[in-house]
Amino acid sequence: MFTNKVVVVTGAAQGIGKSIAGHFVQKEAKVIGLDIEEVEIEGVAFMRCDVGNFEQVTNTMKQIHEKYGAIHVLINNAGVSEFKSIWEVEEDDWNRILDTNLKSVFICSREAARYMSSDLRSIVNMASTRAFMSEPHTELYSASKGGIYGLTHSLAASLSENGIRVNSIAPGWIHTGANEELRDIDHQQHWSGRVGDVSDIARACLFLCNPENSFITAECLTIDGGMTRKMIYEH
Repeated sequence: MFTNKVVVVTGAAQGIGKSIAGHFVQKEAKVIGLDIEEVEIEGVAFMRCDVGNFEQVTNTMKQIHEKYGAIHVLINNAGVSEFKSIWEVEEDDWNRILDTNLKSVFICSREAARYMSSDLRSIVNMASTRAFMSEPHTELYSASKGGIYGLTHSLAASLSENGIRVNSIAPGWIHTGANEELRDIDHQQHWSGRVGDVSDIARACLFLCNPENSFITAECLTIDGGMTRKMIYEH
């Protein structure tokens, strides 16, 4: 179903984005990775792009269309998670996080949608469980991910006229392997019995983009091992 389909993945150089790109490659899609850095991933064509920059995104999506034809799938995965004391946040911090995490979702979705004219038209945005629950000093990240949650159903409404489905995924704790040593308690506190893996999110993208699931739009799929449903009290 994804053979020769054009799939654009933002933030594809590492972590969740790298896994998503790889899973679509396995399904024989034509995968284009957008990132500020270019890496070697078999089957992925990288294009350098600051996805929070309107002009760069506009030009890049146009180039993709000119080279590959219609865009079928967009995965808005690019994002940075930076936690900082509320008393230390500067305007530049706010702009950097919101541009990368939230503004990018709007501009990438709009510009990709211009070239979604074929049978498969799907957008998936990467939100977070931090859109619904918080720890101290996560204001920037929470604001950006909460914005993605709201932007998803707004985009779904506007782009339905173009036959485009828009959904989001809210990952919980996902182990990306980057300088993170996991303990037994990390796994045990999840009802699933384990911390999430990047492939959990990649498989969800395949599910949401599958044309057989065309009745699913404006939805947010939480993938967190049950943590957002878990009552936590000190006894």
